[in-house]
Amino acid sequence: MFFRKGQPIFAQGDRSDAVFFVQAGLVKLSARSQGGKRTTIDIFGEEDFVGKDSIAGQPIRTASANALTDYQVLRIEKKTMMLALAREVTLSSTLCAFLLARNIRYQQDLVDQRCNPSEKRLASILLLYAHFDGQSSPEIVVQKINHETLAEMVGTTWSRVCFFMKKFKDAGFIDYKLNNQNLRVRRSLLTFYAQ
Repeated sequence: MFFRKGQPIFAQGDRSDAVFFVQAGLVKLSARSQGGKRTTIDIFGEEDFVGKDSIAGQPIRTASANALTDYQVLRIEKKTMMLALAREVTLSSTLCAFLLARNIRYQQDLVDQRCNPSEKRLASILLLYAHFDGQSSPEIVVQKINHETLAEMVGTTWSRVCFFMKKFKDAGFIDYKLNNQNLRVRRSLLTFYAQ
């Protein structure tokens, strides 16, 4: 299935009947509280699974998934996915590793939210988004995420994110490239985050 930027894959409250495998592009997972406040939970890219609540027994979606960029996904019905997981050890192991890694990351995000100032949380999200593991090249170019989405992920305001992004740019940690469509994240941001 091919979707354009901004198109929804599913909405919070929809029937949870399939899981999606991202083949290309970026997908934003967000949720709205009972009070109406919306937050970005995660951003998924190529080879990530979205809509895992369907295989966890949730009858309805607990979050919404929308395209941050044009993207392509493979829709896998819940019943088909459950059969494939039972029969295919490699698929089952891959999904299990993905879920465990995401769970660990969500725990780290929670600690970050409680213990680190918003500037360091933004640095952490940018490093995560650029897939910096300390071993990769000195800089990585990724598609730019708007400041509003970053603010939701950090748990701060749009204006604070703008301020920090300018500060990171002035320090040479990041750079906007190619008509403001891409973001270059430099490894030196790791040293700032580690302080």
